[in-house]
Amino acid sequence: MEYPQSRILVVDDECEQRDRVGALLESWGYATLKATNGSEALGLLDSEQVDVVVTDLMMPVMTGLELLRSLHERGSAPPVIALTAFGGIEKALSVIHDYGAFWFAEKPVQPEVLRALVERAVTQVRLAEENHRLRLQLSQQGVLDELIGNSDPMKRLFATIRQIAPTRASVLLTGESGSGKELVARAIHKLSPRTKQPFIAVNCAALPETLIESELFGHEKGSFTGAVERRVGCMEAADGGTLLLDELAEMPIQTQGKLLRVLEDRRVRRLGGRTDFDVDVRVIAATNRNALDAIRDGRLREDLYYRLNVFHLALPALRERKEDLPLLADAFVQRYNLQHGCKVSGLHPSTLERLYSHNWPGNVRELRNVIEYCVVMTGEGLIYPKSLPAHIGDGGAPTIEVSGESETVTLPFGTSVEKAEEALIRLTLQHTNNNKTRAALILGLSTKTLLAKLRQYHKGHSMAADGR
Repeated sequence: MEYPQSRILVVDDECEQRDRVGALLESWGYATLKATNGSEALGLLDSEQVDVVVTDLMMPVMTGLELLRSLHERGSAPPVIALTAFGGIEKALSVIHDYGAFWFAEKPVQPEVLRALVERAVTQVRLAEENHRLRLQLSQQGVLDELIGNSDPMKRLFATIRQIAPTRASVLLTGESGSGKELVARAIHKLSPRTKQPFIAVNCAALPETLIESELFGHEKGSFTGAVERRVGCMEAADGGTLLLDELAEMPIQTQGKLLRVLEDRRVRRLGGRTDFDVDVRVIAATNRNALDAIRDGRLREDLYYRLNVFHLALPALRERKEDLPLLADAFVQRYNLQHGCKVSGLHPSTLERLYSHNWPGNVRELRNVIEYCVVMTGEGLIYPKSLPAHIGDGGAPTIEVSGESETVTLPFGTSVEKAEEALIRLTLQHTNNNKTRAALILGLSTKTLLAKLRQYHKGHSMAADGR
């Protein structure tokens, strides 16, 4: 693939040094832009396409360090090569660690050193561009990061993800449990300029109410009993990146109010702290509840909902996109072949029919678990229906109905005689609230015979538990 001429921005307040570096770069075939300080550089970066920045650290108006800090806060900086005077190595290493600079070189920079660093930085940019292009290409073929689907609902979802990913806008994800909300959040993050920064997911339902604020905002040592040291919260840890707040409606209302303030001000204060500090975090929220119902029930603040609901992505349930089943199943087969050392070649058509007949209340998560089970049970070759868990496809299979008086018990077709008898008796007892006399009447048995069979079942299960 042909790439346009790479453009390098040279930032230095010393005219002679700036022109020397620029001349070297141009002699190697790069186009150059020049700025005398960090502020001027930011203006050029806002209006021009730049692949790599080469900047001095010590400059008036805005230093190279301040420039790096600003680029880090934006979350979409090109690689930066920092130039430092002799003796500034410690500061340069700090710049690389704290602000993500690509590398540093001592001034006056040696031509061969500068050329090697710029070539590496440009290569990194081109690899990132190629990776982004391949991701977009895959998304046209039914794959977007870890999301898989070629159905119309998934095509619309992929198109929306591609459109909103480059922005900083908040996103609200809704959908049933297991429909892939976290995978959507990760895809948005990976297609965004923040892809190299942290992605942190917090399950609000899994955290005790007493700990959730500490988890989100952090705390200072001694701020409460048990706070034996300072803790960085998820908002701070995700600085420059993306924070997923899963099961948002399970977050305590009081904490929702504090979260709203942070989202409005983009500033956080740790519990027990005295000062606020800036954070640059893109927040994606997710819930399997109906958001408007949660507001009406007092579980979700209305103002927080509207603050997060800049983009609303409603994920389709698997039963609404069953045409994606073959693509999903094949992807999971390949995954679990590698994970478990199996050699399964695919699904027999009759197995796929069973998958189509199932309603998938657990969505893609349920399908993933079913395919893993089948891969392990099959080992190699095709997956036949006999390898499926018993409940898969029952909804589409014939049934046997046995009625007595006003009660009816239904069993799936294919159940063995022995298992059918036991299941029928147990289901009938459940239906009659364990009234054995009434159950015996429905089943056409004497109470004595029913009790004998129950003792037999109990003895058989006890022996199985003992390994006999």
